[in-house]
Amino acid sequence: QVQLVESGGGLVQAGGSLRLSCAASGRTFSAYAMGWFRQAPGKEREFLAAISRSGGTTAYADSVKGRFTISRDNARNTMYLQMNSLKPEDTAVYYCAAKLADIYYTGSRDRDYTYWGQGTQVTVSS
Repeated sequence: QVQLVESGGGLVQAGGSLRLSCAASGRTFSAYAMGWFRQAPGKEREFLAAISRSGGTTAYADSVKGRFTISRDNARNTMYLQMNSLKPEDTAVYYCAAKLADIYYTGSRDRDYTYWGQGTQVTVSS
């Protein structure tokens, strides 16, 4: 089992940047594929990015490709989401998620992920 805690959210102006972190408990972080999702008010949860167990494979939603970068540090049991060129439509609660997976897994379906953090609010002002 793994527990996830997001941090790094906040209020930023359009065009600005934020870096989210997802700290995982436990000693087997490298056994989990990880993903970032977000949910805006009145909308469904949306896939943003995923990263394989080693970090060697990544996947992105078209809406954030080229602006967001997912990474992980298995020695620190932490995953990151660097968000640049933020837009007001990026405003949402951002969640990290984990799934025990094979070495190349970078799935985008939220129902496939087992463990979730509590979320961190990101607000982008225009």
